[in-house]
Amino acid sequence: MKKLTILLAAILSIYTLNAQDRITGRNFATRSEVIAKNGMVATSQPLATQVGLDILKKGGNAIDAAIAANAMLGLVEPTGNGIGGDLFAIIWDAKSQKLYGLNASGRSPYELTLDYFKENNYKKIPSHGALSVSVPGCVDGWYEMHKRFGKLDMADNFAPVIRYAEEGFPVSELVAYYMERSGRFLSRFPGFKETYMPNGKTPAKGELFKNPGLANTFKILSKKGRDAFYKGDIAKTMVDYIREQGGFLSMKDLEDHSSTWVDPVSTNYRGYDVWELPPNGQGIAALQMLNILEQYDIASMGFGTADYIHTFVEAKKVVYEDRAKYYADMDFNKIPVDWLISKEYAKKRKELIDAQRAGRSYPAGEALSHGETIYMTVADQWGNMVSLIQSNYRGMGSGMTPPGLGFILQDRGELFSLKEGHFNVYEPHKRPFHTIIPCFVTKDGKPFMSFGVMGGPMQPQGHVQILVNMIDFGMNLQEAGDAPRIQHYGSTEPVGNVETMKDGGRIVLEEGIDYEVIRALMRKRHRVGFDLGGYGGYQAILWDDNNKVYYGASESRKDGQAAGY
Repeated sequence: MKKLTILLAAILSIYTLNAQDRITGRNFATRSEVIAKNGMVATSQPLATQVGLDILKKGGNAIDAAIAANAMLGLVEPTGNGIGGDLFAIIWDAKSQKLYGLNASGRSPYELTLDYFKENNYKKIPSHGALSVSVPGCVDGWYEMHKRFGKLDMADNFAPVIRYAEEGFPVSELVAYYMERSGRFLSRFPGFKETYMPNGKTPAKGELFKNPGLANTFKILSKKGRDAFYKGDIAKTMVDYIREQGGFLSMKDLEDHSSTWVDPVSTNYRGYDVWELPPNGQGIAALQMLNILEQYDIASMGFGTADYIHTFVEAKKVVYEDRAKYYADMDFNKIPVDWLISKEYAKKRKELIDAQRAGRSYPAGEALSHGETIYMTVADQWGNMVSLIQSNYRGMGSGMTPPGLGFILQDRGELFSLKEGHFNVYEPHKRPFHTIIPCFVTKDGKPFMSFGVMGGPMQPQGHVQILVNMIDFGMNLQEAGDAPRIQHYGSTEPVGNVETMKDGGRIVLEEGIDYEVIRALMRKRHRVGFDLGGYGGYQAILWDDNNKVYYGASESRKDGQAAGY
């Protein structure tokens, strides 16, 4: 009888699908792509996705929907973003058939100097508190986007977040987890408990959470516009609060703030033009890595193999040394962007890589003489597409929560270096090195894909893996995001928390990489481990020019959703 039971179980297993098994597509994919004709929204929180979709259905364009969804994300996912943070965007304008880049990151206080940190024996800028606060650029970014491309009134775009903030929304699982963790150490700062712990604790999963202070802030913006944030009572509240906490933010810092329209930069990877924004962000690291990987036959190596992972990691190590040395505010430095992303430079850098052995350290290249986040993307019926990323930096930010406003100020200032002579050394009214990067891909001059991957230094690594998964390994939009990820960590030194490598670093791998591959990597002298929650979060929209439809994807690592109509 026992043998018969075992036999029947074996037979049934042949015809029974496991939870991960799929009828179509790769086994690791969590779902199929979303496909729609008129518009698509992909964000890391379903309520924000629905807000963006509602704006599209109301007649708004992709820019309006992006603003509305981003505003909503600051309410429903305060663990990654908010109006106290910065913003970067790449916009495809269907009318001009052109890409536009927006750098809406803020600058350091005029009154805070490098001497202050030296005189007070700081080795690095604190991760939380008033000294880490830089000017929040997000709100100005929204208004810049809207002024140039928007269709609806800003009051229409802010109406959903005001309603949800007043009526409350059920907190999603991952956000509840991160809010509870943040509350453990941010609750010591004045204003945090009043805003995010109204009942003495952060809200649990499914619990309704209201933020009347944020609702009021958006009401003021709806009536009085952008200047209410940078010149009015909101600005004064922020400044008074920060100075009470020992910081240096001033009305002049806020009044002088402006976003910058920039030209995205690109490289061609196997026929696809990949676009990133120039520094002070880290986007060109993805372009540099792609230029190195293009010199290898990646497709023949196969996904998840030791040869592929080794090649990817070594390319990353080489590029991140340049990232640590050169990436900074271009208003303060002559950064050789064109040279760094050139094919010629990539050939020189590839020569450093040994196919059989992990590098312990690499030098940064020589120029020719002549830092939790949300990512979201929107596309509309007219062909406009927005790739947008926004962040407070360390999860909920600095902990600095001005009274009655309903948000936390970012701690991006932590990413400055205190090392004299460094490109990213602290200076007044300067933008810090930034980790958040949107990405866009065109093919033959037409829009192909808008996407991003959250997660600090993971972001360029994530961008490259998504593209390699699709272009070299033939995955679809959803599979490319769900596939097991690789991340390499170097050493973090007190030069603005910018990663460098002195000991080879370590690789962390998601579940799904075969153990024999791990053994092969170890034989190449890699240190291999695992990580929890460090692999980013991906959203993407792809335009199918043949069928004239959008594909949307959102991965399972976040609470996100892609939806279209």
